[in-house]
Amino acid sequence: ALLKAHYHPRKIFIVHRLDQDTSGVMVFALNQTTFEKLKELFEVHAIERCYTAIVEGEMRESSGTWESYQFEDKQYMVHETSDAEKGRLAITHFRTIASTKRYSWLELTLETGRKNQIRVHCESAGHSVVGDKKYGAKSNPIKRLCLHAHLLAFQHPITKKKFRFESPPPEEFYRLIPSLK
Repeated sequence: ALLKAHYHPRKIFIVHRLDQDTSGVMVFALNQTTFEKLKELFEVHAIERCYTAIVEGEMRESSGTWESYQFEDKQYMVHETSDAEKGRLAITHFRTIASTKRYSWLELTLETGRKNQIRVHCESAGHSVVGDKKYGAKSNPIKRLCLHAHLLAFQHPITKKKFRFESPPPEEFYRLIPSLK
């Protein structure tokens, strides 16, 4: 009984979420206090979050920032608006790593963390995330959403220790832009 108590699974707290079909790094807390403090870090955007996306089409800009107000409708679709009263500010910084006529490999850094933010910004820019039928993609060559959370970094709110978690992009992403391998 003592061994069972020692190895019994601990309760975990989900600090943030990824879109259903997005792969990559996530953070969980092992107690309520840490959970609440980590949630606060996310709310004030004190966490570095970087994503890798393969998008449709040839990206001509080497880098930039997408900024818009976004809102969710009753069908759970997120849309952009120019009305600050109707939506919440969403800011995504992007950098083009490689580009072909068909696809571009982007690195995206979130300044805010809205639902489907990257996917909506990419669609609005005319470069939907590959495999993202919900937000305008016309192709799905590797049978998955080509969005991956590759970096999460923050200072622990209690211990003050700096953490950096990385997850390399999925191998199948390289099939779309082989020159990066």
